[in-house]
Amino acid sequence: MLENKDPYDFPTEPLHQHYGDYRPEHFEVWRLLYDKQLLVLKDRASRAYFEGLDVCGFSADHIPLLETVNKNLDGATGWQLYIVPGLIADKPFFEFLHRKNFPVTTWLRTIKELEYLEEPDMFHDVFGHVPLLSNPHFSEFMKGLAAIALKHIENPQAIELMSRLYWFTVEFGLIQEDGKIKIYGAGIVSSPGESIYAIEDEDVPRIPYDIKTILETPFYKHDYQQQYFVINNFEQLFESLPELDSLLTSMIQTRKI
Repeated sequence: MLENKDPYDFPTEPLHQHYGDYRPEHFEVWRLLYDKQLLVLKDRASRAYFEGLDVCGFSADHIPLLETVNKNLDGATGWQLYIVPGLIADKPFFEFLHRKNFPVTTWLRTIKELEYLEEPDMFHDVFGHVPLLSNPHFSEFMKGLAAIALKHIENPQAIELMSRLYWFTVEFGLIQEDGKIKIYGAGIVSSPGESIYAIEDEDVPRIPYDIKTILETPFYKHDYQQQYFVINNFEQLFESLPELDSLLTSMIQTRKI
């Protein structure tokens, strides 16, 4: 979920990727980030993530041409990327997801900003988020999550709880795979430091996926997470949506939120 003090309200027509405007520095930034992070992710990221890289056609050699990525995603799951200039408000964000559109930016950080960036750029949006949109169960989870959020979009407390679920799955989720814990969340995937911390730190709790527990757990934006939640598979995410819907509805009816 994206938010900002002055969030952007999207236009009726998508913006365009002006590929010819990318300078040599932009291509070097993409290459450096891609090569470095792929080495970090080699034994740490989910198999589905690497499969998604192949489906999308990503490589270190060139900044992705989003028109081509859209064709690849359309063939896999029907999702499309929708270019926006920056962070957007909750309602348009969930409306995008419900239409199977994922909002992305096309600007890239500078060489000086390789290690840290205040606001997500194209590397986070595209390298981090887009590969898993090619996974059928994960992408349907995203669409279903958006449908539930739109039902409660006028209830700020409900949306705050939804943001926790989005944060601990889409952004910072872990998955059990072949007896090992792997990364799938985009916030970890696009961060070299947190990729290592989330998998290898012996003290950080890694908690089995449970919606009620997640809704009760605050998250941290400006530091590594103090705990992570681990799914068994992507089907589990999709199949948990009715429980989420029921729990939120019950909390609203009993005025707990």
